[in-house]
Amino acid sequence: MSEFGVYVHVPFCARRCDYCAFATYADRDHLMGDYVAAVRHEIARARAEEGLPRATSVFFGGGTPSRLAADDLLAILGDLERTDDCEVTVECNPEDATPERLRAYHDGGVTRMSFGIQSTRAAVLADLGRRHGTHAHREVAERVTEAGFTTWNMDLIVGSRAESRDDVRATLDDILTLGHPPPHLSVYALTPEPATPLGRDPERHPDEDETADAYDLVGDALDAAGYQWEEISNWARPGHECRHNHLYWDQGDYRGFGSAAHSHRQGRRWWNVRTPDRYISLTAAGRSPMGGEERLDDVARRFERESLALRTTRGVPREAFDSLDEIAHLIEVDEGRVRLAPAGRLLANQVIVRLRSAERD
Repeated sequence: MSEFGVYVHVPFCARRCDYCAFATYADRDHLMGDYVAAVRHEIARARAEEGLPRATSVFFGGGTPSRLAADDLLAILGDLERTDDCEVTVECNPEDATPERLRAYHDGGVTRMSFGIQSTRAAVLADLGRRHGTHAHREVAERVTEAGFTTWNMDLIVGSRAESRDDVRATLDDILTLGHPPPHLSVYALTPEPATPLGRDPERHPDEDETADAYDLVGDALDAAGYQWEEISNWARPGHECRHNHLYWDQGDYRGFGSAAHSHRQGRRWWNVRTPDRYISLTAAGRSPMGGEERLDDVARRFERESLALRTTRGVPREAFDSLDEIAHLIEVDEGRVRLAPAGRLLANQVIVRLRSAERD
């Protein structure tokens, strides 16, 4: 069976972090009930009109999916036809990771959790606008294991002006010495998006060299701890790779539900309206919540496929480039395939623009 993913967007947050530019809202909790009904209605309509394949992976992202009552999230999950081995991931804020919630998720069919830890240093968390405490990683690790989850993820962020290299080392040490460390880690370089509090304050913008050094430190530590690099921002122990992530990286088909959710089927990409208010209104009126679409031609699909592959261990064939001379310091070539060298991972765009398929009329 071909891989087919489902993404469910949950746009509610208790508070927006200073770096967040996603379609999330901290003042719309009163819409939760109507929103859940709207998502379930969109799923029912898609199943009736599109004939959705059974999902091999489902990902609840946001926003903060754990803002929803566990029963409501599981009701949405129950509306989706899934394969027997379907991977189901829920993003969860550390402060929402109660034993009761995690057990309900596990018993309700969720197979994988993802927690936004970001750092274990108080000054760094404050600079990022995060609400959880510095011991959240310990509580999360204990509770998710006790709830029965065998695979799960922690998110980290490097690049805060408040973070030193010693802070990065301390965070890694805190996480890797846990009794049950996360089998998967996502580590992102902090990006100052223009419309965010971080983006509007130049003095808080990350230093690129410091961020690169922190990223290298992370890579070395995770390699030494037995994690395998998968993609620019992702490392996993063998057998704990995120199936849903690979669907995106492999240019697979997926269906998104909820406000601002994106979908892709065989070169056609479309997305829903951004705000939950409008999404609910359109769905309640029996109208499509689609906000726009595009169709990728063969050249665009090839460029996207190669761009995504270059970000992963898979790489691309040597023939995808005319010349490698100007990017030799950023890549490795093995058995006819070009892959990013560790030094090139944060400079991937400099490699991607050298692809033959980047040259379009």
